[in-house]
Amino acid sequence: MSKPSIIPDKTTAGIAVDPRTLERVVPESRRPDGTVRKEIKIRPGFTPQEDVKRFRGTRQAQLDANALPKGHIIGWAPPPSSSASAAAGAGGAKSKAAKKNEKRKEKRAQKRDEPTDEPVKDNWEDDEELDAPPPTSNSTSEKASASGTSSSTGASKKTDKAQNDSQSKDVNKLADEIGKLAV
Repeated sequence: MSKPSIIPDKTTAGIAVDPRTLERVVPESRRPDGTVRKEIKIRPGFTPQEDVKRFRGTRQAQLDANALPKGHIIGWAPPPSSSASAAAGAGGAKSKAAKKNEKRKEKRAQKRDEPTDEPVKDNWEDDEELDAPPPTSNSTSEKASASGTSSSTGASKKTDKAQNDSQSKDVNKLADEIGKLAV
């Protein structure tokens, strides 16, 4: 006779076979307050109400055994499948949403495959953008030049240069003061 598994299977009622004594027991458990419930032995032959199976007569059991799967049609056989007809059927039976999603996937793949115009920088510290100040949001000429509707781009470029020069001087002054404080 084989021994039961180390981790016994429990019935619906929680009854398991004790691997040491091979008796049916409700194993000990812990209550929410931390105390432990004792292991309860179950008399041989006793079946709790939760474990009682639904009664099925012999004819009903035989019909259940011979029953076809749900949705099955008697006499129907699936058509023979060939790889050419399956591929043609799958390609033509797509919904609008499936077609849209496929186009999106293709576009993403193309974007990933295209080389980028800007090369990857080796050293981010040597950036020219560090010297340039962040754009100010209150300047109307900058907004117009950014949107491409500016009528006088020459004038806005001159004002931008003047602002950049003054801001770069301010940055240089601050750097000198920081250098003096560090010493």
